[in-house]
Amino acid sequence: MADTADNNTPNMGGGPAADAPAPGNSEHLNIKVTDNNNEVFFKIKRSTKLEKLMSAFCERQGKSVTSVRFLFEGQRVQPTDTPDTLEMQDGDCLEVHQEQVGGGF
Repeated sequence: MADTADNNTPNMGGGPAADAPAPGNSEHLNIKVTDNNNEVFFKIKRSTKLEKLMSAFCERQGKSVTSVRFLFEGQRVQPTDTPDTLEMQDGDCLEVHQEQVGGGF
């Protein structure tokens, strides 16, 4: 009958600590977005489409998403890209540039 008391011992392996993210919080990234005048930091999941970040930045700055372009390491970022598809790391930076229309005189 003493063995029934053992069934009430806490489960050491399945507590909340087992569900905690790995050190470095690999699920989320902190991304800096800059247009050379402003810097805005976003914390997003690796699987989140960058369209959300792009829209949020433009909304905060009073710009239209169609009037700017976002670059990561010199390559244009598409709204359907994610940090995972671009192999972004925590602390990486997106550059925002004014979209140029035309150019011929």
